[in-house]
Amino acid sequence: MERYWHVLKLFWATALAAELEYRVNFLIATLSSVGGLAGSLFGLFLFYRTGYTFQNWNWEQALIVLGMFTLLQGFSATFLAPNLNRIVRHIQQGTLDFVLLKPINSQFWLSTHTVSPWGMPDLLFGAVMIVYAGNRLGVEAQNYLLGLLPIGFGFVMLYSLWFMLGAMSIWFVKIYNVTEVLRGLLEAGRFPMVAYPMGYRIFFTFVVPVAFLTTIPAEVILGRGSVGWLAGAAVLAGFLLWASSAFWQFALRFYTSASS
Repeated sequence: MERYWHVLKLFWATALAAELEYRVNFLIATLSSVGGLAGSLFGLFLFYRTGYTFQNWNWEQALIVLGMFTLLQGFSATFLAPNLNRIVRHIQQGTLDFVLLKPINSQFWLSTHTVSPWGMPDLLFGAVMIVYAGNRLGVEAQNYLLGLLPIGFGFVMLYSLWFMLGAMSIWFVKIYNVTEVLRGLLEAGRFPMVAYPMGYRIFFTFVVPVAFLTTIPAEVILGRGSVGWLAGAAVLAGFLLWASSAFWQFALRFYTSASS
């Protein structure tokens, strides 16, 4: 673990040094995040402007769900998209050969080799929104700390799903449309699950686990999350992480490299 931690620090220090050569990009990313956040807030406001509320979700509680969604966007832009979208390029150009020859786990290398600071505004805005809404609701500090557990589980789930889609490029090189479909489905996480009809709730809980990414962490922070759902999130995150590793090893059996 110490060796991997040392490699990770080298990866990220190099990536950040390269990205920060273009500092205007950070301003552009911040403005883009502000615009996206304003659009999300406006969409949520359209539901609540006439006094309508989702069942058991007032305005501040719904803001926490939206904050969770914004956190996920920042996590994806910072850690997932810069790495996992490049798997296709490695396979197309044959540079995956060099990754597989390195004395380090190939999944670790592909998942952590770079990091982008341009998603950090979303991480900051999401955290601020959660704390702001939570303080208005009187949420206690221990609830925020407990909420870190399902948030972490949600990050693991999202990474695992994205990595498995990236691994599919060994068979289907052009998978960008598939990842966009995943991102589109995750848009449902902007609102609490009770906003959707029962059939959609089942789909976004047990097929595409959007509920585990936003609604359940929000309920834990609000102090009304059940131990069963929290345990289910832990089991699902562990299973998907294992599945991503197993699927990658299975996919590599079919990889023939660009030169063969």
